[in-house]
Amino acid sequence: MTHDTDRDSPALARETWRALEPYHGAVYFSPEAAALYDELGVDARTGYFASRSAALGAASADLVIATFYNFNPELVRRAIPAAWEAATPQQFAAARLTGIDATLRRILGAEVSSPEMARAAELARTAAEATVGHPQGRPLFAAHAALPWPSPPHLVLWHAQTLLREFRGDGHVGALLTAGLSGIEALVTHGAAGDVDAGVLRDSRAWTPQQWDEAVQNLRERGWLADGPHLTLSEDGARRRAEIEHTTDRLAALPYLTLGPEACAELCSLVRPFSLAVAKELLPWAVGRLSAGSA
Repeated sequence: MTHDTDRDSPALARETWRALEPYHGAVYFSPEAAALYDELGVDARTGYFASRSAALGAASADLVIATFYNFNPELVRRAIPAAWEAATPQQFAAARLTGIDATLRRILGAEVSSPEMARAAELARTAAEATVGHPQGRPLFAAHAALPWPSPPHLVLWHAQTLLREFRGDGHVGALLTAGLSGIEALVTHGAAGDVDAGVLRDSRAWTPQQWDEAVQNLRERGWLADGPHLTLSEDGARRRAEIEHTTDRLAALPYLTLGPEACAELCSLVRPFSLAVAKELLPWAVGRLSAGSA
């Protein structure tokens, strides 16, 4: 089947990514993973930075700031490189995988060994492996792509989505840079779009109210935001934000075009119940769209 990539591939990429993302995102809210980071001698937030960047090796703070993009650099510098004094990158990577293994087994139970899980893992791995030969400009993806594949199907699915989301994320950073948005400005425009509460975005990335207000004022002066008491995009800002999302989807399309629309639809159908089960316990903000059957 031939596709008009300008029209079809971005939608295909976004729909499939959204259906699978909660399954991956559970690792960032996993109490089992947090407990393992604690055993290594760091808190959960430091464990997040160390475990996600561990694939890069003992990365510097600047490298983590560059690749993670929208976190307050001061927050990153409190975690990195101190984390490497507590444990090695290999130990953090192992804790991350062990933690998500325990979380998925607890939430999904026997489903981790189901035929549906095995088929979902097969499809997701096919998609993820289509990206492996294309690391250019995608440093965080490339680092994770070099890690060995786990064996159990539920972890194959999780690792595949890890590669797919980092492949997408590196492209998203490129789109944000091209649009002239700094990390905090990217968060402000995301909050102004209304998909995620702006306060949650600000606080979870450790930006101060003053830093946030300065970014809002700068974006208003540049025409991204509408005037008024509420944080909303201007007409031009909405157009530019939509361009960023479209570019991100287009840059992420390769693995989903490799699968094709029928296999992507099958993958979404198979994974949505797993994502929903995880979201109900750990990611409540993702439940609505999954329950509605749309990614």
